[in-house]
Amino acid sequence: MSCVTRVAAIDCGTNSIRLLVADVAGGRLHEVVRRSEVVRLGQDVDRTGRLAPDALARTLARTSEYAQVCRDVGVRQIRYVATSATRDAANRAEFVAGVRAAIGVAPEVISGQEEATLSFVGATSALAGREAPWCVVDLGGGSTELVVGSGRPEAAWSMDVGSVRLTERHLRADPPTPQEVAAATAAVDEALDEAFAHVPVGHVRTLVGLAGSVTTVTAHALGLDRYDSTRIDAAVLPVDQVLAACDDLLGRTRAQRAGLGFMHPGRVDVIGAGALIWARVVRRVVAEVEAAGGTLTETVTSEHDILDGIALSLA
Repeated sequence: MSCVTRVAAIDCGTNSIRLLVADVAGGRLHEVVRRSEVVRLGQDVDRTGRLAPDALARTLARTSEYAQVCRDVGVRQIRYVATSATRDAANRAEFVAGVRAAIGVAPEVISGQEEATLSFVGATSALAGREAPWCVVDLGGGSTELVVGSGRPEAAWSMDVGSVRLTERHLRADPPTPQEVAAATAAVDEALDEAFAHVPVGHVRTLVGLAGSVTTVTAHALGLDRYDSTRIDAAVLPVDQVLAACDDLLGRTRAQRAGLGFMHPGRVDVIGAGALIWARVVRRVVAEVEAAGGTLTETVTSEHDILDGIALSLA
């Protein structure tokens, strides 16, 4: 009989901090607790190069709450991973010390390459029956990771393009102006040009999107009146339906976005950028597959992501 270990995985990104408590046995996860809060740790990091005091305070407060959850449910091991915003911050030592004091472990400020690998492992743990090779896209607040593989990662790349970073750089008007959208699109396409030089996607058979921007777009494409993870996870959508949902969210005002029942308040201002990035990735991957003589007509959304990968790494 496999030994069961209760572990906690924490992913502290540019926009949100998330917790997964799971029982691990035989290389499989049984979810106990899953939480996500928007703390916007990456607020203005792209401009200042530093974590803002109020953003740091919000993040450490949530970390303390997660520490209490871990104590309450008897977690035996914790792995706390920090990604894009913390990689870029000159004062990240202050963050590291604060996290250690709050939860008793030091956060690992991981590279974009390791972030991509953990996302791939987490997503593909729940992709049974989907044709490989897979392209897994983890669309975050500060960076976006692309990973291609069949059973294991074969090529990966991290782009400094994310929903928060792109909003702060380009999409300031409400709604974004055509000029802003054109500039943001050019920035994403330039990043994708470099990514595809490292991650060949022409042979991909399944395109999988992860993280809050993609799940929010999926909720919109499905016409949900509230966020329902049971319908969003593993949702298979025609490409045209995904692109229509992306374009609609990008063109809305923030007030209109806030009125959507599935919309998290912390995503209202950045979902336009997230939708733009996801639309460009989908369009470009489809074009690369067609140029290689194949077809790609659908996307898959997964709520299994880097958190699952972190938890599995503790097995």
